[in-house]
Amino acid sequence: MLGRKIALITILMTISIQSNAAFCATTQTSLRLLYPSFAGSWATAWIAKEAGYFSAEGLDVELIRVGGSTRMVAAMLGGSAPIIQAGAIAALTANVAGGDVVIIGSTGTVSPFRLIARPEIKQPSDLRGKKAGITTFGSTSDQIVRIALKQFGLEPNKDVALLTFGAQPEVFAALQHGAVQAAPLSYPLYPKAMKSGMRELVNFADLGVEDINGTVITTRSFVAQQRDTALRFMRAFTRGMQRYRMDKEFSKKVLGKYGKITDDEIMEGTWQDYAPTLQKSPRPSLKAIQFMIENQFPGKKPLPKPEQFVDFSLAEQLEKSGFIDSLYK
Repeated sequence: MLGRKIALITILMTISIQSNAAFCATTQTSLRLLYPSFAGSWATAWIAKEAGYFSAEGLDVELIRVGGSTRMVAAMLGGSAPIIQAGAIAALTANVAGGDVVIIGSTGTVSPFRLIARPEIKQPSDLRGKKAGITTFGSTSDQIVRIALKQFGLEPNKDVALLTFGAQPEVFAALQHGAVQAAPLSYPLYPKAMKSGMRELVNFADLGVEDINGTVITTRSFVAQQRDTALRFMRAFTRGMQRYRMDKEFSKKVLGKYGKITDDEIMEGTWQDYAPTLQKSPRPSLKAIQFMIENQFPGKKPLPKPEQFVDFSLAEQLEKSGFIDSLYK
């Protein structure tokens, strides 16, 4: 009799576990996340997915690469994805134009870009009359090339033509084949360019300008209507930031998988370039956004306030709840 009771209890427990698993599977919220390239600055979401952090938050996140930040913002506003990772400049431009676009997170403030030139460009002045490659107009790559050219005393689209190629891998290919003579690149494409004989003209991290990396962008309406989903996303994303910082070997495997990198030196360099600069909190930098505003809208009066482009509430909730501190204990 006792044996039958134990068997019955075992069966009921098995059914209960299976039912709970089935329930969890059916209650997963599906979510698309768009990102622009295989650069290490976008790896936090890949790491969060591979580590199972999104799944642990009840999110089934599909990662889709779409070249060009302005294109991704347009796709988001068109309903293709509720959240994207893209250059902050594209978010600012869309917001000023009246789009329901807001930045809810970022991973760091140190620029990952270098302005790389072909071997025949011996000094910045050699760029006069030449071409520079960018992803799209209004993108981060567009802005930093303009900043660099002005530092060299060159006028964009007057002294140096700017050509768009959609995404960083395509820009790199254009530089390799001589279609352009300079381009902004980050890891892992930067070391590939240097190994092929290219030269570095500017390391933007050395300019002392605060940047905004790994920007997480959505709409104010999404945060208002699906705040719980947005918060769960940012919780998993923040865990991904911590894992990126603290677990080099796991991060390198993920970088290799998504970036299709087999060279350990490049994987190591990519990790070394990004991981130490990652913030603990995904709070976006108002100082970085202010700098972008001043460069992106020089003729606009009055200039927009940086707070116009940011929703800090999700990052603040993670900070005040003690969640972020708990990750580093």
